[in-house]
Amino acid sequence: MSELTFYIVDVFTERKYAGNQLAVFRGGQKLSDLEMQQIAVEMNYSETTFILSEAEHEGGYDVRIFTPQEEVPFAGHPTLGTAHIIRTEILGGKADRVTLNLKVGKIPVAFRTEADGLAWMTQIEPVFGAQLRAETLASILNLAPAEIDARFPIEEVSTGLPFMIVPLKNLETLKKAKVNQELYFDLIKDTWAKGILVFCPEGHSPSNHISVRVFVDCFSIPEDPATGSGNGCLAGYLVKHRYWGQPKIDVCSEQGYEIGRPSLLYLRAEEKDGRISVYVGGKAITVAKGQFI
Repeated sequence: MSELTFYIVDVFTERKYAGNQLAVFRGGQKLSDLEMQQIAVEMNYSETTFILSEAEHEGGYDVRIFTPQEEVPFAGHPTLGTAHIIRTEILGGKADRVTLNLKVGKIPVAFRTEADGLAWMTQIEPVFGAQLRAETLASILNLAPAEIDARFPIEEVSTGLPFMIVPLKNLETLKKAKVNQELYFDLIKDTWAKGILVFCPEGHSPSNHISVRVFVDCFSIPEDPATGSGNGCLAGYLVKHRYWGQPKIDVCSEQGYEIGRPSLLYLRAEEKDGRISVYVGGKAITVAKGQFI
């Protein structure tokens, strides 16, 4: 393995040392699948990405995403963080749009020039799967069935990576959720979605709209601090089920507070002519640069 440049990026955060950590490697074309997986295990972040080329190929930059467990076709914070590195380190900060060619397809990321510094990824249209019983998820989450909001379904949703979306009644319930791993792994033997996203209509800050937690033990990640893919699924779910009575949402989602990595994601979605469009925004901050030797 030749020398590789890598970056550590905090994604979906307003400041350093918060949000979701990401390792981004340049020169991925030099590596075998096994080497990429070994590096992802060595970094031990929820995801590590590899840029395969410094130039566009078929309208985008080829990128692969690995968890410590396996390669995944899509994930939100790796998409945003890798686009940030391509823009700042390869393109000199001049591009207002970077498209990633991922296993799931082309994912464009638009960079706003206003002072807020947000980047927005356009996710693929959500696909809705099975609905699950509240009693089943309550047992897995060590909650009472009555603590799940029965007005809305527990449902599998994917915008590239499927999640079970579980609506909870309040922030107190969300904070105390804890996965029973034995019941969890028994359930996902037969489900399309493997990750669990719980949410409630309260923020830790009154200026934000919802709080989220994401459990992905299937990828050797007990809890994820900021999940762009899962929040994209949630955005589609909120629109489909008219959570606020409207076919359109524009909300701020908090995540990661329970594990000391507070994160902020911006969700926009709209259902129009029977199709749902999903956009997830946030900030990415480079915190380190180094070499693998």
